[in-house]
Amino acid sequence: MESVKEKGEDRIQLEKVLHMNAGDGNNSYANNSLLQKKVMLKAKPILQESITKLCTKNSPDCIKMADMGCSSGPNTFVPIWEIIDAIDDTCNRLKRKPPVLQVFLNDLPTNDFNLISMSLPSFYKKLEEEKGGEFGACFIAAVPGNFYGRLFPPKSLHFVHSSYSLHWFSQVPKIPLNKGHIYLAKTSPANVHKAYLGQFERDLETFLRCRSEEMVHEGRMVLTFYGRDDMNMYKSNTYKPNIWELFGTLLNDMVLEGLIEETKLDTFNIPFYGASAQEVKNVIESEGSFTINRFESFQIGWDAGIDDRYKNSIDKYTKGAYIADRIRAVSESILSNHFGDKLIDIMFQRFSVRIGEYMEMENGAYTNHVVSMTCNK
Repeated sequence: MESVKEKGEDRIQLEKVLHMNAGDGNNSYANNSLLQKKVMLKAKPILQESITKLCTKNSPDCIKMADMGCSSGPNTFVPIWEIIDAIDDTCNRLKRKPPVLQVFLNDLPTNDFNLISMSLPSFYKKLEEEKGGEFGACFIAAVPGNFYGRLFPPKSLHFVHSSYSLHWFSQVPKIPLNKGHIYLAKTSPANVHKAYLGQFERDLETFLRCRSEEMVHEGRMVLTFYGRDDMNMYKSNTYKPNIWELFGTLLNDMVLEGLIEETKLDTFNIPFYGASAQEVKNVIESEGSFTINRFESFQIGWDAGIDDRYKNSIDKYTKGAYIADRIRAVSESILSNHFGDKLIDIMFQRFSVRIGEYMEMENGAYTNHVVSMTCNK
């Protein structure tokens, strides 16, 4: 049996290497996260509905909220603006004085909080210009730490938000041999899927338990997950490979060329899981601290947001480069830690070609789940 010490060491190691690319350069998350922004905008009605109900039923003088897995760049402020608009509209409708808003931005300590800090003056300036000083004061603070553990005092939060973060694990699970793959694939053994699902269930249960202790009774939470369509997708006749399965075929080619050691490939597993809607619901219901108010799923293309960057004609190579850059922004840290820095450019140059050619034949898309909940403890 794996010891507690070993589990702790695995968790600390992943915390050190798991982060989105920092800064605002060509390979940064800040410049390669348009898809994540599209997901946030798609989930906006559910987020604003949850805030509206919170403000209508409860009217605290200060609303304290946490955004968990905030990352850095423009997307960090997207949900804050949506929440401010919802609070402002609700208070105007009810003829109430707007509350003070305290926002805690949380991510792992390796996150680029410096970029967030440098963006705060322009955020406050925009808030003053758009709301004219009529909105209540807004205070934003960074809270570095792992959200698979306690971060706030008991019963201190009114609202929690997280988008595209909870598919990442707290630690790399002990995956049985998944020959030639770095994630779940159609040919992966059943015990590999069981290991991935088990880690997802443990992590989400821990997250929910921690948040229930930190949130006030009837506090609200909105979570957006990267997921998948159903529990039987690997047996479907219409099966399409996920994006990491395609990346794995690329790494297999590099093994055959002698660029990567076979053992290096066989010992690497992407530490996240795309759950089905039912798997997410099962964990929430079995943990028991939250009541589901609304649950919706939607798909969004792998190339979502590309039109915002390229206004002219988009050929397959442009599309491939766009998708590859986004995958690089979220995974370079863990890939370079395992395979080495020297191979990263080669990996993603090849991947941009491969994914572009694939997208010329197929429409790759991500499934996403959005769940709105109320804390019942």
